[in-house]
Amino acid sequence: MSAVHIRRVGRVTTVRAEIRKLAAFLRRDLLVALSYRMSFVSDWIAMVVQVVVFNFVGRIVRPDAIPSFGGSRATYMEFVAVGIAVSSFMAIGLGRVNTAIRQEQVQGTLESLLLTPTALTTIQLGSVVYDIVYVPIRTSIFLVLTSLVFGTSYHWSGLPLVMVVLLPFIPFVWGLGVLAAAWTLTFKRGTGVIGLFATALALGSGTYFPTDVLPGWAESIFRYSPVTIALDACRRALLGGAGFVDILGDVLRLIPFAAVTLTAGVIAFRMALDRERRRGSLGLY
Repeated sequence: MSAVHIRRVGRVTTVRAEIRKLAAFLRRDLLVALSYRMSFVSDWIAMVVQVVVFNFVGRIVRPDAIPSFGGSRATYMEFVAVGIAVSSFMAIGLGRVNTAIRQEQVQGTLESLLLTPTALTTIQLGSVVYDIVYVPIRTSIFLVLTSLVFGTSYHWSGLPLVMVVLLPFIPFVWGLGVLAAAWTLTFKRGTGVIGLFATALALGSGTYFPTDVLPGWAESIFRYSPVTIALDACRRALLGGAGFVDILGDVLRLIPFAAVTLTAGVIAFRMALDRERRRGSLGLY
């Protein structure tokens, strides 16, 4: 057996071992979610309350203020429902990695976790693997419920296209989440700053209202936001019946953003980790 073949077998074995660890992270977080049922239920209650509030807001919004998708004008409820569904990926992805690292710090298990023979990328991805599985299911159920309860209408054939849009969008958000984790690892606190950034990004990118109501300078900035691009593509797929070719350009535009944030996040987190190890303050919070 050649040395090259041995190395290849070793790499395949390592990858399989890391994948099995991701399954362990998924099982852990699933058991935690099931053990805190009230938190699980309150998440859905909060989302339903949010939708009810926007249903009443939609009654005072002029129909002609909502943009058209595929030649048909959406209702405000349809517009904002897709916005809430997509922005939930951003909110969870941005906060989950940061929260997971913070929780390990507070529990005193961060150093022990990092000492295990587990790749750092596996630990970071493992902290969000539950959400990667759960959030698409949650989003689909959410859209079905808004359709049944509030009479919103969607092109359900566009749901797979939404998943295509999320393929580069989720790594983009995950990269931001790793950057936030690096910030927390260094400064110990800062969730308020991260929350403010997430809120500003959601508001400016057209989650709750069209971007053309923003001041000219703000619209010019947020027009190129990855969140704006993802929201527009998802709305055209679900509300306008756009096809794969119609959203392909948006998907390609999201890929560089995902590459940049992922690279920056990984580098920043490794630098923060090395710094805290040198100072002996990794477990401090």
